[in-house]
Amino acid sequence: MKWLELLTVAGTTLISAAVVVTLYSLGVRFTAIAADAQQPSPGIKRSVAYVCFGLCGAAVLFGLYLIIPYFTK
Repeated sequence: MKWLELLTVAGTTLISAAVVVTLYSLGVRFTAIAADAQQPSPGIKRSVAYVCFGLCGAAVLFGLYLIIPYFTK
């Protein structure tokens, strides 16, 4: 068995999952901060939240692109 490849896949999976969870959490946090009525500029925080959600979705779609064999032919 090729242990180095197994460790590479496991490490990549762990890092990718952490990145997606972090981006989603940041998006939720910035959305909550933007909803606070006392903030001076909620539009910037809301835009950052949408960017985080977009990057999270792009990472998920890229993972699906790599997994589904139809797209890599």
